[in-house]
Amino acid sequence: MRILYLNPGGMLGGAERVLLSVLKAVRQARPEARLHLWCMEKGALLDRAAALGVDVEHLPASAMLAELGDSQLHVGATGPWWSLTRRLVTSGPALWSLADELRRRIRRLGPDLIHSNAIKSHLLLALAGAGRVGAGRAAVLWHVHDYCGRRRLAGRGLGWAASRARLAVAISASVAGDLERVAPRLPARVIHNAIDVDEFAPHGAIAPLDVLAGLPAVAAGTVRVGLVATFARWKGQPVFLEAAARLVHGGGGAPVRFYIIGAPIYRTANSQFSLEELQALAAARGLTGHVGFVDFQQDPAAAYRALDVVVHASTQPEPFGLTIVEAMACGRAVVATPCGGAAELIRPGCDALAAPPGHPEELARRLEDLIHDDELRRRLGAEAVRTVRERFNAGRLAAEWEDAYRACLFPSRSGTRGRLSRV
Repeated sequence: MRILYLNPGGMLGGAERVLLSVLKAVRQARPEARLHLWCMEKGALLDRAAALGVDVEHLPASAMLAELGDSQLHVGATGPWWSLTRRLVTSGPALWSLADELRRRIRRLGPDLIHSNAIKSHLLLALAGAGRVGAGRAAVLWHVHDYCGRRRLAGRGLGWAASRARLAVAISASVAGDLERVAPRLPARVIHNAIDVDEFAPHGAIAPLDVLAGLPAVAAGTVRVGLVATFARWKGQPVFLEAAARLVHGGGGAPVRFYIIGAPIYRTANSQFSLEELQALAAARGLTGHVGFVDFQQDPAAAYRALDVVVHASTQPEPFGLTIVEAMACGRAVVATPCGGAAELIRPGCDALAAPPGHPEELARRLEDLIHDDELRRRLGAEAVRTVRERFNAGRLAAEWEDAYRACLFPSRSGTRGRLSRV
């Protein structure tokens, strides 16, 4: 069997790390399968996939196409609409050229199945004619990592493109429910993301966060609190900084240092904070020296282990929340916003604490509890490890994705034309 994986970016964001876990599982389950990964940008994803024995290829796209996206439209202003419209008109010829090139390459490769890993690749495949009914056509599977219905323009495009896909795999029941509103006729199932519990474990390498942040070493006993995320504007860095300011300036006596770990790794215009913007927000809140900024880490497990508390502060419903599971697997105490797919991951008060999205005062209260209670941190961390090993161990992925691929290739045999199958 020959499987083609298509992903827009080459950097290792959450969706890309999930894709690597799928590639690893499929390689182990089907060593004879020929796996191909095409990305429109170069980056560590291609290198990591090649190390797994995947044939990798760069599908060149212009910077203009890489920056296309409608994630900024939720702000409701007319400016982003006009900006996106101009980019769409200007990039039209390059987009059709890329779709034509993709069509030719797919025809030459002749895959049995195409695993599309992002909204941009779903739409591009439809423009390229992939998934049309006809002999010898590859079956198209959408791996859905985002809330399509919340994307005002892309959601409409996906409703049109859904007829070209045979099956969707959503990363949470919340995402599957959203997809059903956009593409009600597209069969879907849920496969929760999973991680390598040997890589993400309580013991192992520890990142030197203070050195990486350019800060002096802290005193023994200082509690380290960090947010690990891309710089997407909905990931909640301003909420985290406001909560940190409340704790730093509100007294309490316990030594604590905060960290923002990540970078603006995607190229979609207006969708991310810059490092300078976040540093300015921290300075405006009097947090200079209290917050360290650490670049995106290729080994996130070492960064989690360097923290005592990991914060997930997304201000919009989270499709899944890979950071939550990874931090829990490393035995860290986690505070998460239990909205969307994130609500499917934790048991508040048992293996994590919960704080409502967009409420820095509530986040500060949860953090204050953890900063002053070593035993609470230990208890939550120990229970979190058990939760991940039971529910999110990557060992289950091979069987689940084998079944999904079979359902996509042979829908009449699998019975998956029912609306939703949860794995």
